[in-house]
Amino acid sequence: MYAIQLVEPSLTAFRRVSLPDPQPGPGDVLIRLRAAALNYIDVAVATGSFPGATLPMVPVADGAGDIVALGAGVTDVAIGDRVIPHFMPDWLDGPMRPERIAAMRGITLPGSLSEYVAVPAKSAVRLPEHLDFAQGATLPIAATTAWNAVRSASVRPGSAVVILGTGGVSIFALQFAKASGATVILVSSSDEKLERGRALGADHFVNYRATPDWDKAVLAITEGRGADLVVETVGDATFERSLHAAATGGTVFTVGFLSGAATSVNLFSIIGKALRVVGNSTGSVADLGEAVRAIAAHRIVPVVDRRFGLDETAAAYAELAAGSRHFGKLAFVH
Repeated sequence: MYAIQLVEPSLTAFRRVSLPDPQPGPGDVLIRLRAAALNYIDVAVATGSFPGATLPMVPVADGAGDIVALGAGVTDVAIGDRVIPHFMPDWLDGPMRPERIAAMRGITLPGSLSEYVAVPAKSAVRLPEHLDFAQGATLPIAATTAWNAVRSASVRPGSAVVILGTGGVSIFALQFAKASGATVILVSSSDEKLERGRALGADHFVNYRATPDWDKAVLAITEGRGADLVVETVGDATFERSLHAAATGGTVFTVGFLSGAATSVNLFSIIGKALRVVGNSTGSVADLGEAVRAIAAHRIVPVVDRRFGLDETAAAYAELAAGSRHFGKLAFVH
């Protein structure tokens, strides 16, 4: 089969190779991959800043394709089913445990920039009928994370949700929050991206370059109450403001560290308002399944900003690493 390998820690160290076709073992399925989607964890792996990867390796955690062969004992899926293999195939359900997250596609296991991959059948979730493969490939990490964000705060009609930025997790969180009946406040540095967020249903808009005190703007929009959920995707530069923007008893769901992972926090900001600060590292196969069912029920369409060919791997990584240019997700089409 063909594959793309990352051969050293560099955003340009990709090569096209020929590898033996994988074979499905007992309980496995063989998937003909049709698309893949990038996440920041893929950039971290490629730059050597995420531990655990052994090079050379087939990168990119997220992908989608169709089943072409079944291992012994597999009965719940069939050849021809369109499926999404989960990022962490051993985390089927329940809370995070070290043994459940040790195996990670695109890090300790072969990723999605290859023609075929064999994965446990139980880790593959059926792709909603209204989505194409590239849209489906965006779901395992970003949609699962966003779904868990909305669930963490029990978002419902009348809830106020603040979304920071317009990357993959942020846009999925916007879509899930609107499907739940919430009022969404979108915060970005780009008026163009804010307008694109309006088309997805966002209700209020704050350009943080024009309004550096965006947390005060959130309080004004909510008439002083604050947000029931803040989806914190940035890190050090915004974390204190996220705490300030949250309502009493609200949730700050923190998933990003683009501006730095080390931050100084006044604990009274958390204690005084009884805030819940929730860290997240994606979720289980069951969580992905719930997110997919919600996407199917509400006919949510993932936003794919650009689609690359496998011969454009370095360009796609450079686009994601640039940080601020894309809206939603970046995908590969095989």
